[in-house]
Amino acid sequence: MTEPYSPIPNTFRQNLRANKKQIGCWCALGSPLAAEVLGGAGFDWVLIDGEHSTNDLQSFIYQSMALKDSRSAPVVRPQWAEPVIIKRLLDVGFFNFLMPFVDNAERAREIVAATRYPPEGIRGISLSNRGNRFGYLEGYHDEVNDNITVLAQIESEEGLRNVEEIAAVEGVDCLFVGPSDLSAALGCFSDTQHPKVQDAIREILRAGEATGTAVGTIAVVEEQARRYLDMGMTCVAVGADLGLLKNATQKLCEKFRSGN
Repeated sequence: MTEPYSPIPNTFRQNLRANKKQIGCWCALGSPLAAEVLGGAGFDWVLIDGEHSTNDLQSFIYQSMALKDSRSAPVVRPQWAEPVIIKRLLDVGFFNFLMPFVDNAERAREIVAATRYPPEGIRGISLSNRGNRFGYLEGYHDEVNDNITVLAQIESEEGLRNVEEIAAVEGVDCLFVGPSDLSAALGCFSDTQHPKVQDAIREILRAGEATGTAVGTIAVVEEQARRYLDMGMTCVAVGADLGLLKNATQKLCEKFRSGN
């Protein structure tokens, strides 16, 4: 049986930093049962989305519980990378963060600081929270700063211009291409395969290679996901719970309505 994901030491962060391929899946339905199904499938990581979903703090907790015994590292995307939101997500037990709209190195440093206790950062201190198992996890406050993963989304022209400086920020573990927003920013709304967008992705990959930083994205079309992995991406989400449910149910309905 595969060992469950460990947050301390953070095996997901270790694997990113070692450039070991990490295959993930998006979880946006806000359902603990959906999260549990995805976790049982054996993905390396599952993204619990707060930016484009109905999730709130309570539903985040239920989904992290659903992934507790799986090998899938829970990764949370807050609705915005704001210190109070980040603090609360840390306290309820998240160790891995996908931070939206990281546009420059200063912003990246602020975000990393929000995930760290002093003196490395500005995280407020709670001695007993779900993150440290309500005080039962000995050594948490000494070790947690070195076990937080930050994936920085590059999804704007400013972020693209500053991508190498962002990648060089200590504590940024992965550059994550936000394909839809990046395509819109480059004047190719929703055309993530447009040559301008693909050139930008190659530029992000070069920045990652230059700084030794992992690069990732979401690509729910198999051919695209495999191409990005072949290009050198480390961390790729290859599906999403909403899309998988929609596509499978639509095909099933159409199959029986057509009489085939």
